[in-house]
Order: sequence, then structure tokens, then C-alpha cells
Amino acid sequence: ATTEIYTLSLHDALPIYGAQMPISQVGTIGAPEPRMLTVNVWDKGMINAVDKAIRESNLGLNPMTDGQLIRIPIPELSGERRQELTKVAAKYAEGAKIAIRNVRKDGMDGLKKAEKDGDISEDDQKLYAGEVQELTDKYVSQIDEAAKQKEAEILQV
Repeated sequence: ATTEIYTLSLHDALPIYGAQMPISQVGTIGAPEPRMLTVNVWDKGMINAVDKAIRESNLGLNPMTDGQLIRIPIPELSGERRQELTKVAAKYAEGAKIAIRNVRKDGMDGLKKAEKDGDISEDDQKLYAGEVQELTDKYVSQIDEAAKQKEAEILQV
């Protein structure tokens, strides 16, 4: 489970050729062992940029370069590191909830505009607004539950 967190984070954009590029577009990512990731960089000139980006990713990773292959040992998770990862998971959950609330706002604005334009009645607007709110609450609670499960999974030793 923790390797998934590292793997997802390794797909962050890298500054290559003056542009941001995901690591999966500059090399092949593999997992030959449970606690090891490898990146086989296709262009030798990008090895240092990939190595530097991994080191500066604040993931606590220390890559080792071997020709065009970069080995990334995944360290054991300490209690402190697990707490940091739960904060990262909570940040992603909050971002998802904000996105859902923005969709709710757009839906409510659309309903108000439709009522103002005479496309729907006031009663229909209130009915549909209630449905939009129900869906919003449903998906926000699903995100909260998923975040709670992920936190428990990360903290499990």
C-alpha cells in the first residue's frame, strides 16, 4: 500500500528540456522487488535531471544511478513518516471535496439561472437543488470514508 503512494508521487512532472514532463514519459518505471523501484531512463542526458527530481521530491528517497538505470530503494516507514503520509492523503481528500463543492456550486447556479429564465418553476428548482445537495453529501461522505480507510492503512504497522 505504501509503495502505491510513492509510485503515484513519482509520476509528478519533471523539468526536462525546459518543460514539465511526467517521469513515465522519460523512462520505464519498474518494481523488481517489493521495496525497490527502478527507472530505466531512455535518454542518457536526462539521467541527472531525473535523479535530481526524485531527490528533491520530498519523498525521503535516495536514488542510485547505474548507467541508464536509476534504482530507488523504498525505506521502511517510520512513525513520523507515516504521519506525514496521512497528511498527504488528507490533502488529496480535501482537494477532491473542494472539486465536488465546485460542481455543486455550478449546478446550483445553473438551476437558479434556469428558474430566472423561466425554464423551470421555483418548485422544480428547489427539488433539483435538494437532489444536487444530496449527491454532494453522498460523495463527500464517500471521500471522507476513503480518507479514513487510507489513514488507517498507512498507520497500520
